Amino acid sequence: MITSRQIKDYAFSLGFDACGICQAGEVDHGTQQSYEAWLGNSYNGSMDYMERNVDKRYNPALLVENARSVICIAINYYPSVKQPVVNPQFAYYAYGKDYHDVVKKKLYALLDYIKASEPKANGRVFVDSAPVLEHYWAAKAGIGFVGKNSLLIVPKKGSFLFLGELIVDMELEYDSPITTSCGNCTRCMQECPTQAIVEPGVVDSRNCISYQTIENKGSIDGGVMPYLTNYIYGCDICQKACPWNRYAEPHQTEEFDPSRAFLDLSSENLENMTEEGFKSVFRGSAVKRIKYTGLKRNFEAWKQNK
Repeated sequence: MITSRQIKDYAFSLGFDACGICQAGEVDHGTQQSYEAWLGNSYNGSMDYMERNVDKRYNPALLVENARSVICIAINYYPSVKQPVVNPQFAYYAYGKDYHDVVKKKLYALLDYIKASEPKANGRVFVDSAPVLEHYWAAKAGIGFVGKNSLLIVPKKGSFLFLGELIVDMELEYDSPITTSCGNCTRCMQECPTQAIVEPGVVDSRNCISYQTIENKGSIDGGVMPYLTNYIYGCDICQKACPWNRYAEPHQTEEFDPSRAFLDLSSENLENMTEEGFKSVFRGSAVKRIKYTGLKRNFEAWKQNK
């Protein structure tokens, strides 16, 4: 029978930077209450999909029949080469290829490895595209802890990490949550220019620059608009403020490297970018999600504040 150690070793060989395993089961009552309060306050903004399939978010057995274990992974995306600071900025996660595709491919390879040893095993791969409370499971699997900015923080690595899950119908050896926390630090809350972190671990998406420049499909909120002085896609301000990210080191995943065309996206190049140019630069990128019109909207908002 395959062991948890073997699974972790293979996960690391695939390029994952952390791997932990926990028992599948219903999400604890306190987390359910917190999630329902978050929705009740409309902190999800226009992200209506966060209100759907709540039962599945609370119970992985509704996603994978006879779910027994949640294998959680994290992979670093902190860049070695960054945009010139004078250019309109993109969040680091959007520098290279779409993480959904890159991480899923690696997780499917991990599932294939497990099934080669356990042919009767069934499992399903998740990468931020299904009703899974990924931060909750990653913390339960001992990968890291949920910080005051609501992101998963991995000690000695930071938070510039993509997460993914492999839920399987196998009993495995399980890890325990860690006891590390943010302590008294509130730098992320203090540095957020729009005060989107309304209390430790709780983000009002409507005030978040990342939400406004990606998820919001309408006009950018007037209260957030004046703070679009730097980013035109996503935001890394709370992460850059986090002391844990002093440990962040450049990733080793080639697919996350930015192209030359991306690094050359000056304000002039963005001003003159055509729809065909957008498709060329962002082919296979997460940025394609907001389409050409969305990026132009964000750029025009950025120009107003320069």
